[in-house]
Amino acid sequence: MLGSIQRIGVLTSGGDAPGMNAAVRAVVRKGIFHGLTIFGIHRGYEGLIHGEIQEMSIGSVADIVLRGGTVLKTARSEEMKTPAGQQKALAQLQERKIDALVVIGGDGSFRGAQTLVAQGVKVVGIPGTIDNDIAGTDLTIGFDTAVNTVVDAVSKIRDTASSHDRTFIVEVMGRNCGNIALQAGLACGAESILVPEIPYDLDEISNKLLRGHQRGKNHSIILVSEGVGSAYKIGEELHTRSGFETRITVLGHLQRGGNPSALDAVIAAAMGGKAVEILMANETNRMTAYINQAVVSRPLDDAYGPRRPLNRELYDLANELSI
Repeated sequence: MLGSIQRIGVLTSGGDAPGMNAAVRAVVRKGIFHGLTIFGIHRGYEGLIHGEIQEMSIGSVADIVLRGGTVLKTARSEEMKTPAGQQKALAQLQERKIDALVVIGGDGSFRGAQTLVAQGVKVVGIPGTIDNDIAGTDLTIGFDTAVNTVVDAVSKIRDTASSHDRTFIVEVMGRNCGNIALQAGLACGAESILVPEIPYDLDEISNKLLRGHQRGKNHSIILVSEGVGSAYKIGEELHTRSGFETRITVLGHLQRGGNPSALDAVIAAAMGGKAVEILMANETNRMTAYINQAVVSRPLDDAYGPRRPLNRELYDLANELSI
């Protein structure tokens, strides 16, 4: 029994994240397997408003499972935040008799989806953002890959830091969430990790650099989450306090690119399949979530609840190991 759901649209919205393509592929092929018609919506809500919609086939998602970015493209849409834009989006869905929507993105993308829920469209959200800052799920698509990208980059930077006896300050993404900095910093043995959730003391960090120098350590890596502030300013302050020469590397959008890790590809595929199952059960206003190593269905409102706090135990461990 297919129930009332026959035609599903899928879009990616907001910042791209490695693994989005694996999720799109799973939605398309799981839906077709069960006799549904699946439509790909290009450029997120902006494309939905302007009718950039086409039917997807099994072949249209071939060889994308390990490709970075999103084949459906993505864009931010100010128009979707207006009642007029929302009505245009609804009209496009109604014209094609699309009665359900899978939205892959972050909390802003989910809020856009809920405006369509209010108009009777069945919606499931799949959390896709490298920041891992969506409440209601342990992991978001793209986070694991981003962490691995940072670790790889820092490994190369450390070679240069060691060769030139310098302190490198590496700024990573994460908005106001320090998860990327924390996990990458612990994995690569950073001497200090600065995250927005926990106050930091530049004098203490400077003293740590001096202690390391006294025992013969002439290079250091400091990871700074972008939500903390400017890595350049922090570098200047540390140079003033310690006298050590500093170099700044801002990894930026490098962290969003590249093939997804195996973990991200698996989670994305499982979430895409679960999203179709949720819609086939005629449920709406739901999200997929990775909880205790399983993909489950949760209310979409959970995405706006209290975010899982930064793992203080890992943060303290990182400090203890970098004495």
